[in-house]
Amino acid sequence: MKRFKSMLTLLLALSLITIFSFGCKDQNSIVQPENISNDQQALEKVAEQDELIQSFDANYNEDQAMDFVFGKTNTQIFPVRVGQKMRLVNAEFNATIQGDSAYGTLTRTFEGMLFIIASYDSNATPFDSNLTLVQKPFTTTVTRNIIFKRVGNSNNPLENWKVVAVSLPEGGTLTDNISIKSMTVYLPNGDSLKIDSPNDYYLSRDEGIRHLIPILRDNQFVDVDVEIQSVYEDPDFVTLTYGAGIKSRMHRAKRKFEMVSETFDGQFYHRVYKGSWRINQFPGLKHAVVNAFPRLVIYDDQAPVESNSWGIPYMVR
Repeated sequence: MKRFKSMLTLLLALSLITIFSFGCKDQNSIVQPENISNDQQALEKVAEQDELIQSFDANYNEDQAMDFVFGKTNTQIFPVRVGQKMRLVNAEFNATIQGDSAYGTLTRTFEGMLFIIASYDSNATPFDSNLTLVQKPFTTTVTRNIIFKRVGNSNNPLENWKVVAVSLPEGGTLTDNISIKSMTVYLPNGDSLKIDSPNDYYLSRDEGIRHLIPILRDNQFVDVDVEIQSVYEDPDFVTLTYGAGIKSRMHRAKRKFEMVSETFDGQFYHRVYKGSWRINQFPGLKHAVVNAFPRLVIYDDQAPVESNSWGIPYMVR
């Protein structure tokens, strides 16, 4: 009977998440093709349709990623599964054209819901009958910069531009209490990417002066170090969501980072977290997304959501 009640609780939780997901359809069009009559509109549409930029949403909006199981704690609530649903509600694009190049900024606003399946019992397991669903609404803004190159001079502005490089995305709630300060990505070939300002760190599909998008093969491992700055004494809750592409969102996975060091400067705690992910066998452009929350957001049923998120694109071949 307890197992039956537990399954009913989980089904209720998943049903609520599904209902939320039906209301979370991305705004798939910023500018409709038939309305494109100048370069500004063309640049906006090219950015919107770019697969690399689209692939961020597949891992920022975690959809089915409710299979992350936690250990026991000694706090107010005891989460066993956590996931976030994100709905794109606004997108703003601005670009400056300089000769045959253009430089754009894409700012996107998401309404989110953080779902926490938890218990008020410290001995809770994922199959207990006393599980409850905690829901926390929040809003985030994600920015990234884009570099374009003119490739034609036809009467159709949409045919005249292509994306040559994109910055890493950065997003989060309006808070200074927690922030990602740096991220180091260790690639299987021995190279590493050191990032301390995502919107200033560009990746390209083409050889040149910019960093190439990492090209990875299935079953390879990628290690990641993340430095977090936080005002909170408790260690942070830092995760990595990865593996989903535009056409393969069911293959999303999630991992928790482990803290390896901590210092305090009198105002902020500076912590380093380590994590890794294994590349799946499904080809395409993808993003690995780091989400950092203060611990109380996950372990206190009343604490409002504070978060900071960075993404790193990669290609699976």
